[in-house]
Amino acid sequence: MIIISPAKTMDFRSEVQTNKNSQPEFLNRSKILMKELGKLNPKDIVSLMKVNNEIAYLNFERNLSWRTPFTSDNAKQALLAFRGQVYVGLDAKTLTEEDLQFAQDNLRILSGLYGILKPLDLIQAYRLEMGIALKNPKGKNLYEFWGTKIGELLNHELANSKNNVLINLASNEYFKAIKPKTIKGEIITPVFKEAKGNGYKLITVYAKTARGLMSRFIIQNRIENPEDIKAFDTDGYLFNRDLSTENEWVFTR
Repeated sequence: MIIISPAKTMDFRSEVQTNKNSQPEFLNRSKILMKELGKLNPKDIVSLMKVNNEIAYLNFERNLSWRTPFTSDNAKQALLAFRGQVYVGLDAKTLTEEDLQFAQDNLRILSGLYGILKPLDLIQAYRLEMGIALKNPKGKNLYEFWGTKIGELLNHELANSKNNVLINLASNEYFKAIKPKTIKGEIITPVFKEAKGNGYKLITVYAKTARGLMSRFIIQNRIENPEDIKAFDTDGYLFNRDLSTENEWVFTR
């Protein structure tokens, strides 16, 4: 099972290559959060999310227009809706139906609003990063709102998978939301570093793209044995045994 972060940028205009879709597992909980977001005016959004006025007004309008039920007419599959560096690397629009089905079974997208998403889950546009301190009926932030829900669902899916291994390709902000210590399985975190001077350095923009590239590599190669991930060599990355530990696998270029 692979986990990745969502993206701030979204695309609801371009065509999609599949009619297959599903519904978010925690949509009823998303409604609770959206009710809280609906109370915010643009000025509130600027203050809460630390964004400019243009982005604040865009999301104010998104919050007002957010409606259920989700259909293919008013929503889009999550994997095809998100943009940003991870999704540049993943390049979902060029995946086949078979690739998308493998992703549906083995990839999960963490989300501040939706909790956890399958790739083909329909979503509507939003902005709500996991680290935002949105007060809600469950507490003072989203970590308190989601509690152990995300981790419990991942544990259920890991129990039904061929092995109890979670490949963590999410950012720290989202990884914390799964409550890692509660995960009943092994967690492997790939890390991507660039050659700088006499050593290697993690450069965020490249690391984000690489997380998408590795997700695509796993999907297209139908990888089920975690050891096979070490063969990842896209865009010049190679597994660096010397820098890696048991649960942190380092890839360098």
